[in-house]
Amino acid sequence: MDKETLKYVLTQTTTRELPQPVARVLRLPTNSRKIVTLVGIRRSGKTYLFYETMRRLESEGVDRRQILHLNFEDDRLFPIQTEELDLILRAHEELYPAFSGRKKYIFLDEVQNAPGWEAFLRRLHDTEDVHLFVTGSSSHLLSRDIATGLRGRSIPFEVFPLSFPEFLAFRGLKHEPYSRTSEGRMAAALEDYLRIGGLPEIVLAEQSLRLRILKEYVDLVFYKDLVERYSVSNPHVLRMLLKHCLGRPASTLSVHKLYNDFRSQGLELSKDTLYRYLGHLEESFLIFPIPVAERSLRKQTANPKKLHSVDWALAYPFVPEGNVDIGKKLETAVFLHWRRTREDLAYLAGTEHEIDLVLNGDRPESFINVAWSVTARETWDREISALSWAGPRAPAAQRLLVAHERAARSTPKGIKVVPAWQYLLGQGAA
Repeated sequence: MDKETLKYVLTQTTTRELPQPVARVLRLPTNSRKIVTLVGIRRSGKTYLFYETMRRLESEGVDRRQILHLNFEDDRLFPIQTEELDLILRAHEELYPAFSGRKKYIFLDEVQNAPGWEAFLRRLHDTEDVHLFVTGSSSHLLSRDIATGLRGRSIPFEVFPLSFPEFLAFRGLKHEPYSRTSEGRMAAALEDYLRIGGLPEIVLAEQSLRLRILKEYVDLVFYKDLVERYSVSNPHVLRMLLKHCLGRPASTLSVHKLYNDFRSQGLELSKDTLYRYLGHLEESFLIFPIPVAERSLRKQTANPKKLHSVDWALAYPFVPEGNVDIGKKLETAVFLHWRRTREDLAYLAGTEHEIDLVLNGDRPESFINVAWSVTARETWDREISALSWAGPRAPAAQRLLVAHERAARSTPKGIKVVPAWQYLLGQGAA
């Protein structure tokens, strides 16, 4: 990386017209005293959140020459040396001397590719009049390392694939209250959402290209963010584990049972390897394990965890779309609806009953069951029976059944049935 090349890159990013992103629910603070860090899987929209923030700064009167944007995956910057990072500000000051010493907004994409980035950001934060925004594709890097590398100077924001309201915005759809036609459109849009998933690039792609893009994306994540980053010695076992976890959304995982299954298939591995590889998937934001809703840590440890994937469409390169249970996809959508804003999530399991999602696991606020269709009497009875069973554990807790296809039946007191599309829009749960 040399100063003259940096001038070309900075000139290009400063003078080009910013893309017009579709608005996301997450809005980044622009006057925080912290280094704003975005964490999450690749292609979840982190860079476009940068664009939205830069456009917002411009609309508030910030001169474009006060905004620096660099992507450390830009091949023109390779190789990046630690001692060269200071050239960024020097190149900018030579390009725009009138802005020397004035406040700057610095946006750095894929910062993990710059060696010594931690010390560089600490120095900028402590000595310059700057607001810093950084992204990286590895949650391992931006949760574990930033906590120590930036030493209390950062504020992290998790970036997920599109929520259902954001999916509607990408499709140019909006719910109109008190309209049966609009309600029908929302229900149909939910079916599309559960078929396509929430990765912005996939949502905007032509249908014929989606699976190709997903395959390329999963391969990139597998080799770059897992095998290469963690120096995985047995990539075949890791790929089998990835297929197992992504292909069975909203399912409990027993490491002991999975170990025996893999061994019966002739795979050489240990339980420690499985636990370590599961940790890699979690650290890379691909899966979210949630515990059973028990206050006792011993009981939590003794029971299997339930796994949700960050996006059910990631299973399609491994499992045909039609083979991924749509009810499980809906359950994952409901989980992600809450996981975007809170982490105190659990599930509840008994001998004959299960609650799909518990908010505030050790002191339940809500018991939530999710079903694609409860038109069949057997399914209805199973879901209602489970919610009735859970009630005495926390009498004040809300009990909800979230379903796409419903039947006109009387509901026991204290239990509420909510249309799935309505629930994912944040309506009808009170």
